[in-house]
Amino acid sequence: MDENTTNTDTPAVSLNDWKKPPTLLELKQDLSDARPIQTNHVTKVDAWLDNLNVTGKAKVKTPEGNSKIVPKLIRKQAEWRYAALSEPFLSTDDLFNVSPISWEDKEAARQNQILLNNQINTKMDKVSFIDEYVRTAVDEGTVIVQTGWRFEEEEYEEEEPIVQYVVNPEYGPMHEQLAQMLAESPSQYATDVPEELKQAHELTMEQGVPIQPVITGKQTVKKTRIKYNHPTAEICDIRNVVFDPTCLGNYELARFAVKTFESSLAELEATGKYKNLKKINISGNSILGTPDHAVPTDTQSFNFKDEPRKKFVVHEYWGYRDIDGSGKVVPIVAAWVGDQLIRLEENPYPDKALPFVVVQYLPVRKSIYGEPDGALLEDNQQIIGAVTRGMIDILAKSANGQTGIRKDMLDATNRRKFDKGMDYEFNANVDPRQGVYMHTYPEIPASAQFMLQLQNMEAESLTGVKSFSSGVSGASLGDVAAGVRGALDAASKRELGILRRLSAGICKIGRKFISMNSELLSEEEVVRVTNEEFVTVRRDDLAGNFDLKLSISTAEEDNNKAQELAFMLQTAGPTMDGSMSRMILAEIARLRKMPDLAKRIESFQPQPDPVAQQMQQLEMLHLQAKIAKENAMARHYESMPVLTDAKAGTEAAKQRNLDSDTDIKNLDFVEQESGVKQERDLQKVGEQARSQVALKEIDREIQRENKKFDLIKEYAKAKQ
Repeated sequence: MDENTTNTDTPAVSLNDWKKPPTLLELKQDLSDARPIQTNHVTKVDAWLDNLNVTGKAKVKTPEGNSKIVPKLIRKQAEWRYAALSEPFLSTDDLFNVSPISWEDKEAARQNQILLNNQINTKMDKVSFIDEYVRTAVDEGTVIVQTGWRFEEEEYEEEEPIVQYVVNPEYGPMHEQLAQMLAESPSQYATDVPEELKQAHELTMEQGVPIQPVITGKQTVKKTRIKYNHPTAEICDIRNVVFDPTCLGNYELARFAVKTFESSLAELEATGKYKNLKKINISGNSILGTPDHAVPTDTQSFNFKDEPRKKFVVHEYWGYRDIDGSGKVVPIVAAWVGDQLIRLEENPYPDKALPFVVVQYLPVRKSIYGEPDGALLEDNQQIIGAVTRGMIDILAKSANGQTGIRKDMLDATNRRKFDKGMDYEFNANVDPRQGVYMHTYPEIPASAQFMLQLQNMEAESLTGVKSFSSGVSGASLGDVAAGVRGALDAASKRELGILRRLSAGICKIGRKFISMNSELLSEEEVVRVTNEEFVTVRRDDLAGNFDLKLSISTAEEDNNKAQELAFMLQTAGPTMDGSMSRMILAEIARLRKMPDLAKRIESFQPQPDPVAQQMQQLEMLHLQAKIAKENAMARHYESMPVLTDAKAGTEAAKQRNLDSDTDIKNLDFVEQESGVKQERDLQKVGEQARSQVALKEIDREIQRENKKFDLIKEYAKAKQ
């Protein structure tokens, strides 16, 4: 057997227990039926990229000696598009804004927002992803993003105690305390109680006798921990993804999608998703011999020689099939290499939809694919190239700088002097003004320059990108301010429309992240909000209904908003409340991309003038004293009629007091004679005694509970 050939005699493993699984032939048939439409569009994409980079068919064929230059009009406009479309996504760390549908989902929305922004900022290469996302849209007109989930564990070694479990009645109080802790505070039980003591408690509950864990030594054990557990987003090559053509432009309605990607036995084995890998014919499958898969130009002629690393093409099918003969379709995923099926299972993602998001740069009606600016500028670039090459050829074919001399004007000696730049003598019969001719460049016709200017203006009107030479300017619009403003506003709106489509695609990616987080995330994730603030996100708390939005705007739009707010602030003047002024100033700073200044403005608290503050306090004290004096005088005059009545009431009260003392003395005498007073004193003494006994019992109970906790503490110390 060849060393590069995998053993195909190994029996194949069953991939599922479905009643009616789709065959590999049926899956390939879907792919072959949809391939022509995708191939037709890929041909257009290749032409757009050729025009963008001036490669392939975009290169001109001219006679030898003529100019072959092609001005990169499309590339020039695209370079200005990249930054304008990327910056709104990269200028903020809080890209996602999650809003709850109902008040019950408010906390879940907050946690989802924190988690999403953390994942795109830290778990992904945000800058690289957004750059590729925007550049693919601008260059090819269509972006295809595949979402997924990355889960990877790593092994590590850790020392653990060797524990033996023996019966010990003395540990009964400890297990009572553990049972109480487990019932009252499960979180404290999980974090504070050692693992061997938890195991002993479980054995105690099972066997009904107190179990003591006895540490007899230590051992090194291998454990696993989660290394990666987060969603992913990959920009796909449009040449390697085929969609169901019956979806009529709405990829969410597609019944299947097939993607090809490069992999190896080692990579597939590491994922744990694939079976029958030993049945793959490595020698018969290679990235170099698969015509339906586009290989990057840099790796077209390279592949590994060893079997574990050798690259081959994997076809991955996502779609809906009837798997039990009921007539109802369910979402599935399949994968094959050559003629070997290596994966066939139900869609593992929570939303059960195709894991793709398709974004169009310039939408095409009833088509899943969009168009780039290059589709609009192809003719303009060709015209500019033809005119430019003609101008260059005219200049190149002129003998500029050459000097012609009539043969009979100079003899040999004077010719040498002329060539050396020395004074010379010429033939008297020849006028040197007629005998010497200096060649110059021919005059470029004004029509050529006008044509170039016209094509640049036409390119700008098609794309909305500001011109690089003349284009739309004040002069071309007749120096009318309204005209200039209208042109700039139109360009800004066009760019904002493109941004909204790109933003909608990012939102759809975020929604897939939310659905996957609610089921595939770890039970708890600690997320950093700021350098000083960390938030614990629980998977069970992420479920809910939410609105997902992205706040995007262009630099022109932000500038206009800032100017309008500044005008409002100026119009209100000093009459505006200070808090309102700070709010407007903070928003202006935020629009000017100065978030630190905006935060300082919002948190600014003006310090009062100490002199003015003291004056206000003195005025307040003076006013309070004046009010108190007036109130006292009013109370004095109001109390005059009451004084007479009060004196009479005092005398009556004195008489009632004398009568009351007499009654009390008489009652005390009667109780003593009857024994009632002695009985009351005895009851009082009894209640005091019972209270002291109860207090002593409570004290003993507290001491018993403390002894229980001391047992756990002593065990923890002994373990250490």
